[in-house]
Amino acid sequence: MGLFDFFTQEIAIDLGTANTLIIFKDKIVVDEPSIVAIDRTTNKVLAIGKQAQQMHGKTHENIKTIRPLKDGVIADFHAAENMIRGMIDMINPKKRFIAPSLRMVICIPSGITEVEKRAVRDSAEHAGAKEVYLIHEPMAAAIGIGIDVEEPKGNMIIDIGGGTSEIAVIALAGIVCDQSIRVAGDQFTADVLEYIRRQHNMLIGERTAENIKIQVGSALPELDEPPADITVSGRDLMTGIPKQITVSYTEIAHALDKSISKVEGAILKALEITPPELASDIHETGIYLTGGGALIRGLDKRISQKTKLKVHIAEDPLRAVVRGTGIALKNIDRFNFLMT
Repeated sequence: MGLFDFFTQEIAIDLGTANTLIIFKDKIVVDEPSIVAIDRTTNKVLAIGKQAQQMHGKTHENIKTIRPLKDGVIADFHAAENMIRGMIDMINPKKRFIAPSLRMVICIPSGITEVEKRAVRDSAEHAGAKEVYLIHEPMAAAIGIGIDVEEPKGNMIIDIGGGTSEIAVIALAGIVCDQSIRVAGDQFTADVLEYIRRQHNMLIGERTAENIKIQVGSALPELDEPPADITVSGRDLMTGIPKQITVSYTEIAHALDKSISKVEGAILKALEITPPELASDIHETGIYLTGGGALIRGLDKRISQKTKLKVHIAEDPLRAVVRGTGIALKNIDRFNFLMT
């Protein structure tokens, strides 16, 4: 068994629409944007992660940048496989004489179909995995923030990622009821982009829109500790000349309002179908927010006002899911029933 272990590497992957994180030997060793740059003529991978992100929106006709995941699921099979393989290579920069056998635990959205599940499994196997286990994101997030998922107590987790918002009520190591909607970080970025185009007659890129969302993103038009206004450069739609404007958090709160309302609607729907005994537990414990979307200023307050429940933001919301996936991998025998 000891020799077999030497040739087996266990890795936990949070294969996200926006970012991919990998845990190896209890450490987060890879935290990169989920993007690949490919040479159109040779079909060769030029860059992965941060390097490819820097090329995004700035390429010429021979290079294309691809985001292999859309709405939490694999949209480009070939690019996803190359991305997974490239990120695994980041763990092992030194090539071994014998390639290690890989055991992977990958987290997936709770609303995923069997076909989409198969695509994740196949991509991992083509990238060199011998054993692939899949775990649902809300379950991984709950384990990651230290909730005892096996006890007979209801806990509500809201994981707002890049492609999907996962809302789940967990009890007795299972998802009792859930809502998975394809409104999350990417949609928020698209809302910012559209708002700047419509309101300021200016065209900005996806990376700039994402930066605005991070710097001044807000769910409420009035905050106790408002962020400073941000200066944004783009192309004037009327003249075609580059120009600069100043954007405030109040404007972005207005831009994100419709999408956040959809997330609120899904939360209310999940609460509506929650069994009464679990509903009383949630009233007592409150709601847990994880994922990158949890970092939007005032979102916890807004959800709390809507649901009349306490809302807790996880300590490290961006990494809660991958940490939970890592714990599930480490205790694979204990959590085996959670794997699909």
